[in-house]
Amino acid sequence: MHTMWKGSISFGLVNIPIKLHTATEDKDIKLRTLHNKCHAPIKYEKICSVCEEEVKPDDIVKAYEYTKGKFVVLDQEDLEKLRKENEEKAVEIIDFVKMDEIDPIYFDRSYYMSPNEGGGKAYSLLRKALQESQKVGLAKIIIRSKEQMAVIRVYENTLVMETIHFPDEVRRAADVPNVPADDKVTDKELDTAIMLIDQLTTEFEPEKYTDEYRTALLELIESKRTGQETVTPTAKETPTNVTDLMAALQASIDRTKPRSQTATRKEPSLKKETGIKKETVATKKDPIAKKPAAPRKKAAPKVKKEA
Repeated sequence: MHTMWKGSISFGLVNIPIKLHTATEDKDIKLRTLHNKCHAPIKYEKICSVCEEEVKPDDIVKAYEYTKGKFVVLDQEDLEKLRKENEEKAVEIIDFVKMDEIDPIYFDRSYYMSPNEGGGKAYSLLRKALQESQKVGLAKIIIRSKEQMAVIRVYENTLVMETIHFPDEVRRAADVPNVPADDKVTDKELDTAIMLIDQLTTEFEPEKYTDEYRTALLELIESKRTGQETVTPTAKETPTNVTDLMAALQASIDRTKPRSQTATRKEPSLKKETGIKKETVATKKDPIAKKPAAPRKKAAPKVKKEA
């Protein structure tokens, strides 16, 4: 069983090194929220209300809002120092009371207590003393940076620590709206109600009570799973550099191909036109070009000598 707190508990001069283990667990079925279009999980991002930018964990600080829109920023170092100073103190049982004097509305969470090294005998002593006196111990402890009241009692031969709320954390019942006053009821109505209670009275057997909604939901999920009524998120496209490069090359080819073909088709005519224009320009501007070319001189006939 996972240890979530280590320390010691004392009453009088007796000191008991202990470990705390969570005694209960949340069995609620956690349902995820998906995008109906592609069945991908929805992300919840922390966005600044002014900058409208996503805020990273390193950029978040804690503060107390002492009035609307005004805050006192608390440094993490100060909070950590304050927490350690209180956690290092031993948990001391300050009072012993009867269990039935504590209304169940005060109870919060339950933790099993086990003895740490060398604390077995003192652990057994406290357990035996609580059983014989039929009392529970009241103590203070800091768990997860919060000081809490706690009740230490015996449950199935194991010491249990029950965290309880401080009185100012329990709202006043008198503030609950629409609670009827002490209306008069007839004796017959009261006798009938008591008779019904007597008929439904039994010994408490926690094993016979189950979460029917959770069971039905699990059965529904299993039936859909086995019936292949499942969905898979649409794969997110993650283009690689190679894909991007090929796409860019192909786009370049498609963009330049028509121009190349056009240039190839027009090239002969352009050359021809250019040649004509050059000749015309040369004829008009070059005076030498107007003179006819000088006739070539004919070579003198060779005379054949007679022998």
